[in-house]
Amino acid sequence: MRNIERLAAAQRPTPWWHFAGDKAGQCVGQVSKEKFIGLEWLRFSLGMYIVCFHTLHNYAEEYLPGWLADMTGVGFFATSSFFVLSGFLLAHVYCQQGQLREPGRSFLSRRFANLYPLHLFSLALTGVVLFIIAKLGIPPDDVKATLRFVVYDTNEDLGDASREALEHYMGNGELLLNFVLQLLMLQAWNPYYLTFNPPLWSISTLFFFYLTFPLLAPRLMNLRHKGPWLGVIMVIYLLPPLWAVLQQEYGIPITGMLHRMPLLRLPEFLGGILLYGLFRDMQIQERVPRLGGRLLMASFVLGCFVAAIWLLKGEKYWYFLLHNGLLLPSQLALIYLFALISTPASTGLNRWSQRLGAASLPLFVLHVPVFILFSRSEKLLGVFSPGCINAWSECATQAGEQSLSLWFYPIYLLLTVAICLWAQEHAVVPTRKRLLRWLPVQPKSA
Repeated sequence: MRNIERLAAAQRPTPWWHFAGDKAGQCVGQVSKEKFIGLEWLRFSLGMYIVCFHTLHNYAEEYLPGWLADMTGVGFFATSSFFVLSGFLLAHVYCQQGQLREPGRSFLSRRFANLYPLHLFSLALTGVVLFIIAKLGIPPDDVKATLRFVVYDTNEDLGDASREALEHYMGNGELLLNFVLQLLMLQAWNPYYLTFNPPLWSISTLFFFYLTFPLLAPRLMNLRHKGPWLGVIMVIYLLPPLWAVLQQEYGIPITGMLHRMPLLRLPEFLGGILLYGLFRDMQIQERVPRLGGRLLMASFVLGCFVAAIWLLKGEKYWYFLLHNGLLLPSQLALIYLFALISTPASTGLNRWSQRLGAASLPLFVLHVPVFILFSRSEKLLGVFSPGCINAWSECATQAGEQSLSLWFYPIYLLLTVAICLWAQEHAVVPTRKRLLRWLPVQPKSA
């Protein structure tokens, strides 16, 4: 396909290494003001799906419909889609014309200021929540509530062994190492277990993606044949899980590496960048799919999702293949479809779309501590009486025997969205603005 920057076809593209320096190549022409409102709703929906994926399994099976458990059991589909979406949107905002609109250091400063406040806020909230539930001591799991407690990542069949065989308490050296990894947003590189607030690995992986963007995005956007290169990325992404399946490596540390190792998940992000390049090329050439084509793509996405639910109930190798690459074509199609949605005329709807879209990342990383507090509060309220003050251990035992009710689950979801909106707008954004005063950032007016 032809390069997006057709008006500058006679000009030789700036070498890729120039984009990483202080005087990085800047966009030729105006930055597009187009807002992908459909993608705002999509990323909010992906965040809500992850919330359901991580929390619904805490409800008793007799109260949880089987179809609901199946539909919300493919969490990695949402996470991978989010990584693809991140590459797509960053290419749109920062590299539409095939060159960065600002120096690489300025881009990384903005991305760091966007992620790090949320990361620290989540760590602090997790520490407070663990301290509270450790004091409450509601059995059976809260007696283990400590920053030292982790569970090893594995996809192998444990046979008759219980989950306790995978439980581990970190020593002082491990605790210090993982604390440093968390502070530096490097925790996704630990393939053995997830620490503190498990979903925070996505922040670490995203930050690695951002580090690669100034170097790789301009080169990808300037490729003439983006479609074939997208196919190459899909094949490369499938190689590690195929190797694991052929070698019958389903245990530690392979599972953790395939799950979250930033380098192995990078093809999703790069696929999103190339997808945006294809999207723009096709728009310029007026090759936008009509209703029939869009319905066909939607059917493909839905079919792949349903097939994944069914395959995950079969042989264990399907998890690796579906998790790392086999579903990437459907995730690319999903992003493409939502990018085609026109911006509504309603100003209020657009404003809420952007607010909820901005809250998607807080949804990914804050829902677990919020659920822990909500679920323990529900259990305690079910048994609480004035006598609990003098006989707390008995009340805690009774609370531990209580089953969570699905009737209260919508309240949890609404509460989580409200907390994430507040955290984004009143904690993350103000802190980001303060950080940007100290970081090397090119003014937007430039």
